[in-house]
Amino acid sequence: MGELSKLRGLGEKSEECLNEIGIRTKDDLKKTGAVKVFIKLQKECSHQPSLNFFYAMVGALENEHWANIAKSEKGRLFIELDGYQELERILAAEGRKIEV
Repeated sequence: MGELSKLRGLGEKSEECLNEIGIRTKDDLKKTGAVKVFIKLQKECSHQPSLNFFYAMVGALENEHWANIAKSEKGRLFIELDGYQELERILAAEGRKIEV
């Protein structure tokens, strides 16, 4: 496998899903951001991502175990995720789209 499965909390299956949506490196994940990647996975991946996968992506970027991310950053991540999804809904109502 590639670079992603070597990151803390991500394995081969996670890497396959990320590769499926064009995320191939840690830099790709960092540039896109875990929230946008999670939303793109929900829309485009053949397997629906779990919240643990979401936490694992954040953890991989911060070199932290996903369970610690879930405990310490869950609220912030939910607010960020909800805000992004709300923005998508508003723009969709206007006939515009966010590029994920």
